[in-house]
Amino acid sequence: MSDVIEGALKMLGAKLGKGFDGVAKFVIEGEGAIIADASGVRAGDDEAEVTLTASAETFEGILSGDVNPTMAFMTGKLKVDGSMGMAMQLASALA
Repeated sequence: MSDVIEGALKMLGAKLGKGFDGVAKFVIEGEGAIIADASGVRAGDDEAEVTLTASAETFEGILSGDVNPTMAFMTGKLKVDGSMGMAMQLASALA
């Protein structure tokens, strides 16, 4: 597992706490993927209801609070595939 994925797991776990009501996948370009669901967060590439794809820099900014997830989406830095409703729930949880 890459250092980027490992760091993202810690930050995402802290943001989502006990887990996420649904299944979301975070794809960090060139690094790998993270799954968030009711049992928490883990490295993995399972099927998900929503997939968020971005560069490591963009994800780091979102998780640290320096980048607004909605603005990242609007400017094309964050791609969303699947449930937009679930993506909006994640945006609220990560803000």
